[in-house]
Amino acid sequence: MRQEATGASTTRLTVLAGPTAVGKGTVSADIRERYPQVWLSVSATTRPPRPGEVDGVHYLFVDDAEFDRMILANELLEWATVHGRYRYGTPRRPVQEMVGSGRPALLEIDLQGARQVRMRMPEALFVFLAPPSWQELVRRLVGRGTEDAAERERRLATAREELAAESEFDLTIVNHDVHAAADELVECMGLRPAVRPLT
Repeated sequence: MRQEATGASTTRLTVLAGPTAVGKGTVSADIRERYPQVWLSVSATTRPPRPGEVDGVHYLFVDDAEFDRMILANELLEWATVHGRYRYGTPRRPVQEMVGSGRPALLEIDLQGARQVRMRMPEALFVFLAPPSWQELVRRLVGRGTEDAAERERRLATAREELAAESEFDLTIVNHDVHAAADELVECMGLRPAVRPLT
């Protein structure tokens, strides 16, 4: 049975994961814009930037040689090959510095990465971002138009496995609405949600 988010947590590090196309990046971007007190980890990746993505803001875009160097130097808190193609990883030092300073910190990562962080930092709060339905997840993936048909099929296969792992997380937030999901997440981090003007 799904446990919905119901209250604040004093955990400083929060890990947000969920299936592909569920809106993790969009929710994180909304938090970045409306909750500047929250520090968002910037993942390193070997995939090329999508339109509008900025190096050092959305991701640290690196080549395979640099990613290999980061692994060998033990500079990554976690890393994984996602969808069988590109590698993603979380630089260790910035996370440790933010957690040590007491600033609310958020990691937006995939399921494999979340499992690695749980082994290394089990005191973190692990939040699963879920779609309202499987049909809605498929609609979002197709609608964003950033992958070809073969890539979409790979991502949907991965998404089925990721959805099955929901019970591994401390709580679930259903992404019906980006602003509402972001507000719910920051409340779970122990912050007061921002007051949005009526429209």
